[in-house]
Amino acid sequence: MNERDRRAASFVREMIDRGVLTFGDFVLKSGRESPYFFNLGEIADGAGLAALGSAYAVETLALPSRPEVLFGPAYKGIPIATATAIALARDHGVGIGAAFNRKEVKDHGEGGHLVGAAMAGRKVAIVDDLVTDGTAKREAFETITDAGGEVVGVVLALDRQEPSTDGTGTAVEVLEHGFEVPVRCVATLDDVVDFVQDDARFADRRDALVAHRTMVRVRGGAGSSYS
Repeated sequence: MNERDRRAASFVREMIDRGVLTFGDFVLKSGRESPYFFNLGEIADGAGLAALGSAYAVETLALPSRPEVLFGPAYKGIPIATATAIALARDHGVGIGAAFNRKEVKDHGEGGHLVGAAMAGRKVAIVDDLVTDGTAKREAFETITDAGGEVVGVVLALDRQEPSTDGTGTAVEVLEHGFEVPVRCVATLDDVVDFVQDDARFADRRDALVAHRTMVRVRGGAGSSYS
């Protein structure tokens, strides 16, 4: 197992232990059925945020162009951007700003809908949990460019390797092509399947996950590759 695979396996284990990654019968926002569910909202303590930030920090540093600001779309992206910026400073000695948006424009005090580091004239990476149809990421992209920033990458927790709604590739691939920037994910569906196959606790879930991955590939989802 190479270093990337070890990191992914450790992340999958952490997400299972914290109740972020659960197994059963679910219907996703897209309307598709899934034998697993991933909800980063379950991370709600310091230790969990520290682990999350550490995982995102590694993927952020792997982007071809190093960002100067991390933008976390409201709401789940806010703690991700903060935790990642802390991990980059703490573990790697890298100073990167953090910014996020309000969903409602503030009409008093400092006003506006952006909080945190200025993005004008700076390289910015979007950090978030997942991508479904890309709508939220496109809105984040527009927010950054309207503020004068340059999007240089996207970092996500999990690549579900699901085909996009228009069938032109996986959701991650469509995001990459649409933004013309790299998308890094801490783990993928393949990593989840590999972990479950190696862990006796999930023997009753293996067949469902393998069948789901096969169905995803038949729909047109190609496995993403991260080094």
